[in-house]
Amino acid sequence: MDGADDKRPVNAENRTPRSAVVVNPVKVTDLEEFRRTVDGALAAAGWPAPTWYETTVEDPGRGQAEQAVKAGAEVVFACGGDGTVMACVTALAGTDVALAVLPQGTGNLLAANLGLSGELAAGLQVAVERGMRRLDVGVVGDQCFAVMAGMGFDAQMLDSTSETTKKRIGWPAYVVGAARHLRDRPMRVSVRIDGKPPLRRRARSVLVANVGRLQGGVRLLTDAEPDDGWLDVAVLTPRTLGHWLAMGWAVLRRRDRVPGMEVFRARSVEITSTRAQPRQLDGDLIEPGRSLKATIRPESLWLCVPRPEEHPDLAEDADAVGERGEHLVEEARRE
Repeated sequence: MDGADDKRPVNAENRTPRSAVVVNPVKVTDLEEFRRTVDGALAAAGWPAPTWYETTVEDPGRGQAEQAVKAGAEVVFACGGDGTVMACVTALAGTDVALAVLPQGTGNLLAANLGLSGELAAGLQVAVERGMRRLDVGVVGDQCFAVMAGMGFDAQMLDSTSETTKKRIGWPAYVVGAARHLRDRPMRVSVRIDGKPPLRRRARSVLVANVGRLQGGVRLLTDAEPDDGWLDVAVLTPRTLGHWLAMGWAVLRRRDRVPGMEVFRARSVEITSTRAQPRQLDGDLIEPGRSLKATIRPESLWLCVPRPEEHPDLAEDADAVGERGEHLVEEARRE
C-alpha cells in the first residue's frame, strides 16, 4: 500500500471506531485498574469497548496486532515498552489500521517523539481526537521501525541500562548506561548510501533515523521528518570525552552543525562493521551483528498524533492534548 490510499481509518464521520489494545502485562502495575481506565475513557468518548490482547515472551505484540486487524479493528493501542510498540508498527505498516501509543515502559522512543512519555491520558486523548498522520517506516529484515535503528554506541547504552534503574529514575538511567561506554574503541565501518561507493569511517555509532528525537526528548536530527520519504543517517565519530561533551552541547543548543557527526540522507543504507556490534530498532535491542541494512517504506503507517498537520515535530501541541486527556479520564472515573 505504501501511501497509495490516503483515506483515514478514523474520521469525524466514523464516530464509533472499533479498537483493540495490545498490552504487555509485565509493564502495567495493576492491569485490571488500567483496563477499567482505558475502557471508561473510550466509553466516555463514545467509542465501543476495545478488544484486549496480551503479549507473551514468545510474541511481543506482532501476532496480537495482526489478530486485531483481522478482527476488524480500526485503531490499535500499543501499550508497553519499545518492543511492544515496534511489534505493532511491524504488524500495522501497509494497512489502513491506525496505531495509537499508550506508553507504559521507561524508554518509549516513539512516545517521546509524540510528547507522550508516561502519559496515559494524553495517549487516549490523541486517539479520540482523531489527529492522524501517514508516516514512513524503516525496514530491517522482517521488522519495521518508526523512529530509528542504530548500531554501536546507542545499542551499547541500551544494553548497559538496567530495568531496575529505569524504573527508579526513568529515562536519565540511559545517561548512566552511556557513561560506561564513552571511552570504548570505535568501530571500523563502511556505510553504503543508495548503492553508492561505501564511506569508510571509525565511528562510535551509526543511526538510521525516520524521526529525530532521542530518549528524554533530545532532538538529535533537526531536519529529520517522518513523512518525507527519506531516512537520515547520522555517523557519530567522537574520539575523546571532550568530543562527546562538544557534541552533547551542540545537540542541546540545537545547532545546525554538530561536531563529530556527519548526516546523510538515504532511501536505503547498509552499514558493515569489521566485527559484530550491538544493534537496536526503536530503542529495542536485536541480535548483535556485523551489518545493518535499512530501507524506507514511504507513507505506510497511520499514526495517531497530537498535531495532524505537516509539522516536522510530532510532539507539537502535546501538552494541550494532555490537559484535555486528564479531563476525559476524570469524566470516565466519575461514571
